[in-house]
Amino acid sequence: MEANLTKRNGVVTMDKTFDLMCSLLRNGEYVVKIVRKTQPRTISQNSLMWMWYKCMEEATGTPKEDFHDYYKAKYLSRDVVVGKRWYRVPGSTTDLNTLQMTNYLEKVKADAATEFGIMLPLPEDRNYQTFISEYRIR
Repeated sequence: MEANLTKRNGVVTMDKTFDLMCSLLRNGEYVVKIVRKTQPRTISQNSLMWMWYKCMEEATGTPKEDFHDYYKAKYLSRDVVVGKRWYRVPGSTTDLNTLQMTNYLEKVKADAATEFGIMLPLPEDRNYQTFISEYRIR
């Protein structure tokens, strides 16, 4: 069960009353944990990522989908144990919040420059609009 808390000007409000939530619980012991709410990655972040992959595809001949899989494996994969065997599974950019996606994009940008010699622009860069005009329609 979840409730959203908002703190403004020192006052906390909840979208459900604590009494209501407690009334829905079975007998037993519980732990209440409050974590800061994060926003999922933005459409703009996702669009930028795919424009970068398209740019890399044109520069190298490697399909943009392969770059996507490559970077997910490189930066988002994790080890899992099933039974007694270890497996490496890729993560997904869909599951990232805005901060995590920003960090992921920074890693992709740095790797593209060092490994492939491709300079990928950020929205604050001077020539970003030219990049957008060229790659958005492709």
